Amino acid sequence: MHVLGGEEMEIIEKRQDDISIFKLNGRLDSNTSPRFEEKILEAIKNGSNKMIIDFEALDYVSSAGLRVINKTTKQLKHIEGMLILCSMQDYIKEVFTIAGFDSFLPIVSTCDEALMKF
Repeated sequence: MHVLGGEEMEIIEKRQDDISIFKLNGRLDSNTSPRFEEKILEAIKNGSNKMIIDFEALDYVSSAGLRVINKTTKQLKHIEGMLILCSMQDYIKEVFTIAGFDSFLPIVSTCDEALMKF
């Protein structure tokens, strides 16, 4: 568990076949996004190019969090990979929609639905 400045976020990482799944719990903001970016870069370095980010337990996302997601999308595209976001609360999904992320990133209702897209 990462605790910095009173804010915390838990990152649960698992693999299903050749897909990396990141389940985020808490807040993805300027305090927690650098650690999340490190985890993603590590997964890419280890050969992962298919990723799912599960937002079911995420309470908040800031512009810093959006930047990490955007950067990840570009990095995966560069290596012919794919990122799918799933299980968002409505107010989190609204942030991604307002930012225009839904125009270039698949956002689906469940993790199972995300897995079927690969």
